[in-house]
Amino acid sequence: MKANKANAIWNGSLKEGNGTLKINAIKEDLAFTFSSRFGDGKGTNPEELIAAAHAGCFSMAFSALLTEKGYKVKSISTEAEVVLEKHDGGFKIAESNLTTKAEVPEIDKDLFKELAADAKVNCPVSQALSGVKISMQAQLV
Repeated sequence: MKANKANAIWNGSLKEGNGTLKINAIKEDLAFTFSSRFGDGKGTNPEELIAAAHAGCFSMAFSALLTEKGYKVKSISTEAEVVLEKHDGGFKIAESNLTTKAEVPEIDKDLFKELAADAKVNCPVSQALSGVKISMQAQLV
């Protein structure tokens, strides 16, 4: 299987410092700071990248399940909201909330919901986040 790598560099103290994240597929470094992680500062943060990974992984897993059942998927749009909470003197990723909308012609709504629930539990990123509460809202459009 393919192994993926990313790199992080942090300079300085936690609150005044700054860092860059490097993802091999992206040419530019992604900046992150204390304020981009815990406030509204410019840049990204680890939780935003986890949210992107979860949304992408879920969408692909859901598409695979729908295709296995013989449905032609027109589109799947998923947003993941990863929640970071203060916990026992530190911080913890507490939840990932998925909201997905999919256009899948001729599918029964109950089967649609069942396959979405299966993808939520079994996509690799959901499995990696097994210690986190994962919720999902799925809408057939």
